[in-house]
Amino acid sequence: WHNIGPHYDKTLMCWYDNFVDNYEQIKEKYDNEFYRMWTYWLLSSAANFRSRSLQLWQVLFSIEGSKRPIQTYR
Repeated sequence: WHNIGPHYDKTLMCWYDNFVDNYEQIKEKYDNEFYRMWTYWLLSSAANFRSRSLQLWQVLFSIEGSKRPIQTYR
């Protein structure tokens, strides 16, 4: 298993940057409440991963004795 939480902080911050940078393109479909709620969620989630209050684990399961090679991505 592998804790990918520290990496997920960076992912959430990239999502936040992209959301803020591109909000002008979608703001007529979404109100200011949505903007505040979504930015709050992205930033508070990133902070929880950064402070390790929240963790995200990746677990790889395989069949015992499997001849199939296991591809890991991290």
